[in-house]
Amino acid sequence: MLEAGYEQIQKELSQEVIARVMQCTPDFFERLVVDLLVAMGYGGSIADAGKAIGRTGDDGIDGIIKEDRLGLDFIAIQAKRWQKTVGRPIVQAFVGSLAGNRAKKGVFITTSDFSNEAREYVTRIEQKVVMIDGKTLANLMIDYNVGVSPYTSYIIKKIDLDYFEDT
Repeated sequence: MLEAGYEQIQKELSQEVIARVMQCTPDFFERLVVDLLVAMGYGGSIADAGKAIGRTGDDGIDGIIKEDRLGLDFIAIQAKRWQKTVGRPIVQAFVGSLAGNRAKKGVFITTSDFSNEAREYVTRIEQKVVMIDGKTLANLMIDYNVGVSPYTSYIIKKIDLDYFEDT
Protein backbone atom coordinates (compact mmCIF):
# COMPACT_ATOMS: atom_id res chain seq x y z
CA MET A 1 0.00 0.00 0.00
CA LEU A 2 2.78 2.37 0.90
CA GLU A 3 4.55 1.79 -2.40
CA ALA A 4 1.38 2.43 -4.40
CA GLY A 5 0.74 5.60 -2.42
CA TYR A 6 4.33 6.75 -2.94
CA GLU A 7 4.10 6.16 -6.69
CA GLN A 8 0.86 8.14 -6.87
CA ILE A 9 2.40 11.05 -4.94
CA GLN A 10 5.45 11.00 -7.26
CA LYS A 11 3.22 10.98 -10.34
CA GLU A 12 1.19 13.94 -9.08
CA LEU A 13 4.34 15.84 -8.08
CA SER A 14 5.85 15.17 -11.51
CA GLN A 15 2.77 16.62 -13.20
CA GLU A 16 2.82 19.64 -10.89
CA VAL A 17 6.53 20.25 -11.57
CA ILE A 18 5.96 20.32 -15.34
CA ALA A 19 2.92 22.60 -14.93
CA ARG A 20 5.08 25.04 -12.91
CA VAL A 21 7.91 24.88 -15.42
CA MET A 22 5.45 25.72 -18.21
CA GLN A 23 4.51 28.92 -16.32
CA CYS A 24 8.12 30.10 -16.11
CA THR A 25 9.86 32.37 -18.57
CA PRO A 26 12.10 30.84 -21.24
CA ASP A 27 15.15 32.42 -19.54
CA PHE A 28 14.22 30.82 -16.24
CA PHE A 29 13.76 27.45 -17.94
CA GLU A 30 17.24 27.67 -19.50
CA ARG A 31 18.75 28.43 -16.06
CA LEU A 32 16.73 25.57 -14.54
CA VAL A 33 18.20 23.14 -17.06
CA VAL A 34 21.74 24.24 -16.19
CA ASP A 35 20.93 24.00 -12.45
CA LEU A 36 19.66 20.44 -12.98
CA LEU A 37 22.77 19.33 -14.86
CA VAL A 38 24.99 20.84 -12.15
CA ALA A 39 22.93 19.03 -9.49
CA MET A 40 23.49 15.82 -11.48
CA GLY A 41 27.26 16.29 -11.11
CA TYR A 42 28.31 17.97 -14.33
CA GLY A 43 30.60 20.96 -14.32
CA GLY A 44 33.15 22.30 -11.93
CA SER A 45 32.30 24.61 -9.10
CA ILE A 46 28.78 25.97 -9.03
CA ALA A 47 30.10 29.36 -10.11
CA ASP A 48 31.64 28.19 -13.38
CA ALA A 49 30.01 24.81 -14.07
CA GLY A 50 27.66 26.03 -16.74
CA LYS A 51 25.67 28.94 -18.00
CA ALA A 52 22.52 29.69 -19.90
CA ILE A 53 23.36 31.60 -23.06
CA GLY A 54 20.07 31.49 -24.95
CA ARG A 55 19.37 34.72 -26.77
CA THR A 56 19.01 36.03 -30.28
CA GLY A 57 22.03 34.88 -32.25
CA ASP A 58 22.89 32.06 -29.83
CA ASP A 59 23.58 29.71 -32.77
CA GLY A 60 20.93 27.26 -31.54
CA ILE A 61 22.65 26.62 -28.20
CA ASP A 62 20.75 27.64 -25.05
CA GLY A 63 23.50 26.77 -22.59
CA ILE A 64 26.79 25.06 -22.07
CA ILE A 65 28.08 23.00 -19.18
CA LYS A 66 31.43 21.47 -18.41
CA GLU A 67 31.37 17.70 -18.67
CA ASP A 68 33.59 17.33 -15.62
CA ARG A 69 35.25 19.41 -12.92
CA LEU A 70 38.38 19.92 -15.02
CA GLY A 71 36.44 21.25 -17.97
CA LEU A 72 38.14 18.91 -20.43
CA ASP A 73 35.04 18.96 -22.62
CA PHE A 74 31.74 20.78 -22.65
CA ILE A 75 28.18 19.78 -23.39
CA ALA A 76 25.88 22.01 -25.40
CA ILE A 77 22.31 22.37 -24.17
CA GLN A 78 19.06 22.99 -26.02
CA ALA A 79 16.01 23.71 -23.86
CA LYS A 80 12.49 23.81 -25.32
CA ARG A 81 9.62 24.69 -23.04
CA TRP A 82 7.00 23.32 -25.41
CA GLN A 83 3.68 21.53 -25.39
CA LYS A 84 3.95 20.19 -28.93
CA THR A 85 6.12 17.22 -29.87
CA VAL A 86 9.71 18.01 -30.83
CA GLY A 87 10.29 16.60 -34.30
CA ARG A 88 13.36 15.55 -36.19
CA PRO A 89 13.91 18.92 -37.97
CA ILE A 90 14.31 20.71 -34.61
CA VAL A 91 16.69 18.06 -33.29
CA GLN A 92 18.58 18.08 -36.58
CA ALA A 93 19.00 21.87 -36.33
CA PHE A 94 20.45 21.42 -32.83
CA VAL A 95 22.89 18.82 -34.13
CA GLY A 96 23.93 21.32 -36.80
CA SER A 97 24.51 23.87 -34.04
CA LEU A 98 26.75 21.36 -32.27
CA ALA A 99 28.92 21.04 -35.35
CA GLY A 100 28.99 24.81 -35.79
CA ASN A 101 30.26 25.23 -32.24
CA ARG A 102 32.71 22.30 -32.33
CA ALA A 103 30.70 20.44 -29.70
CA LYS A 104 30.73 16.66 -29.72
CA LYS A 105 28.00 16.21 -27.13
CA GLY A 106 24.63 17.74 -26.48
CA VAL A 107 21.61 17.48 -24.25
CA PHE A 108 18.21 18.38 -25.69
CA ILE A 109 15.63 18.93 -22.96
CA THR A 110 11.94 19.58 -23.54
CA THR A 111 8.84 19.79 -21.40
CA SER A 112 6.94 17.81 -24.04
CA ASP A 113 8.06 14.71 -25.96
CA PHE A 114 10.16 13.73 -28.97
CA SER A 115 8.84 12.14 -32.13
CA ASN A 116 9.94 8.63 -33.01
CA GLU A 117 11.79 10.06 -36.03
CA ALA A 118 13.75 12.42 -33.75
CA ARG A 119 14.65 9.60 -31.37
CA GLU A 120 15.74 7.38 -34.24
CA TYR A 121 17.77 10.17 -35.85
CA VAL A 122 20.08 10.66 -32.85
CA THR A 123 21.01 6.99 -32.90
CA ARG A 124 22.60 7.40 -36.35
CA ILE A 125 24.72 10.53 -35.94
CA GLU A 126 28.32 10.99 -34.94
CA GLN A 127 27.63 13.46 -32.13
CA LYS A 128 26.28 12.10 -28.86
CA VAL A 129 22.90 13.70 -28.12
CA VAL A 130 20.86 12.80 -25.06
CA MET A 131 17.17 13.65 -25.29
CA ILE A 132 15.23 14.32 -22.09
CA ASP A 133 11.45 14.54 -22.41
CA GLY A 134 9.08 16.24 -19.97
CA LYS A 135 8.37 13.16 -17.89
CA THR A 136 12.08 12.40 -17.50
CA LEU A 137 12.81 16.07 -16.78
CA ALA A 138 10.29 16.15 -13.95
CA ASN A 139 11.61 12.88 -12.49
CA LEU A 140 15.21 14.15 -12.62
CA MET A 141 14.18 17.41 -10.94
CA ILE A 142 12.53 15.39 -8.17
CA ASP A 143 15.48 12.98 -7.83
CA TYR A 144 18.03 15.81 -7.61
CA ASN A 145 15.88 18.24 -5.56
CA VAL A 146 15.74 20.98 -8.19
CA GLY A 147 12.55 22.98 -7.67
CA VAL A 148 11.35 20.55 -4.99
CA SER A 149 12.36 19.88 -1.42
CA PRO A 150 11.84 16.94 0.93
CA TYR A 151 8.63 17.19 2.91
CA THR A 152 8.62 14.13 5.14
CA SER A 153 10.02 10.61 5.20
CA TYR A 154 9.08 7.30 6.71
CA ILE A 155 11.37 4.44 7.60
CA ILE A 156 9.85 0.99 7.25
CA LYS A 157 11.55 -1.66 9.36
CA LYS A 158 11.60 -5.45 9.17
CA ILE A 159 12.95 -8.23 11.33
CA ASP A 160 16.72 -8.73 11.05
CA LEU A 161 16.84 -12.51 10.67
CA ASP A 162 20.65 -12.57 10.99
CA TYR A 163 20.39 -11.04 14.47
CA PHE A 164 18.10 -13.83 15.64
CA GLU A 165 20.06 -16.66 13.98
CA ASP A 166 21.80 -17.85 17.20
CA THR A 167 18.55 -18.22 19.21
